[in-house]
Amino acid sequence: MLYLQTNLPYLCPMPQKGKVLFIDSVHPILKEGLEKDGWQCDWCIDDSKDEIISKIGNYDGVVIRSKFPMNEAVIDLSTNLKFIARSGAGLENIDLDHAQSKGIKIFNSPEGNRDAVGEQALGMLLNLFQKLNQAAAQVRKGIWDREGNRGVELKGKTVGIIGFGNMGRAFAQRLQGFECEVLAYDKYVKGFGNEKVREVGLLELQEKSDVISFHTPLAEETHYYFNAPFIENCKKSFYLINTARGKIVETAALVQGLESGMVAGACLDVLEYESSSFENALERNAPKPLEYLMESDKVVLTPHVAGWTVESYEKLSLFLLEKIRANF
Repeated sequence: MLYLQTNLPYLCPMPQKGKVLFIDSVHPILKEGLEKDGWQCDWCIDDSKDEIISKIGNYDGVVIRSKFPMNEAVIDLSTNLKFIARSGAGLENIDLDHAQSKGIKIFNSPEGNRDAVGEQALGMLLNLFQKLNQAAAQVRKGIWDREGNRGVELKGKTVGIIGFGNMGRAFAQRLQGFECEVLAYDKYVKGFGNEKVREVGLLELQEKSDVISFHTPLAEETHYYFNAPFIENCKKSFYLINTARGKIVETAALVQGLESGMVAGACLDVLEYESSSFENALERNAPKPLEYLMESDKVVLTPHVAGWTVESYEKLSLFLLEKIRANF
């Protein structure tokens, strides 16, 4: 009798780790990776809020972006929940204290879109300095106004960065080739200064900066961080950049600053009038301050797309996958 010998290992199915509910759309590489690791993944991004609430108690993990609130009531629906994975940086739609009190791990992925945010902040600033939007619109209308589109240079300017986490550091790195002085302030991070970035207090940043860029999370203490008193503490006219969260900037105060000339211009990827999910259009009946921004040639506006690149879409999921794998 002939016996065949094989060196192939005995293949057994991957043990089931648990169930993961995808509430928001993310790059499919996260779902594919988790399934390879033994997680059952249910893609329910089109389900209503009520449908999600009715089933969330059956899951060990959830994947969200910004549209779905993981508040105390929702978290309490599940006794099995082991992790909440937020694709992106902001965690304001998660009750962090309650989740952590129940032993639920929180993962986010600011590393995934920090490069895109840094490039967007720089791109918007250069656009404003060189009047690119205005010039492009005029040329399309047959207007050839060179003097009216004379720009200013970034070289030699002092750029102040408020919030020196992933996004602030990425912006600082991209400023290195422009021969400008970079100042940075962070209430919670210390000892980060080096030959490229000087760590300063907030008052010094406000005193010396020609450009002030916000890279802070939205929390109770940062809501309307940029307001009339903030502007009053600045010692010279400056340009504002906000690629963080809309409600960090009080729009009415910004408009007053633009009208007075204390704010020379603004680059805004986010607005306080956005929906909480960032997915919907702005309010239908635009408030007066928003109308002013839309009509001003001193303002560059984009629809919350800093961090919204082809590359970041994949990286956001890859970093989440790495973090989940490291913990489960």
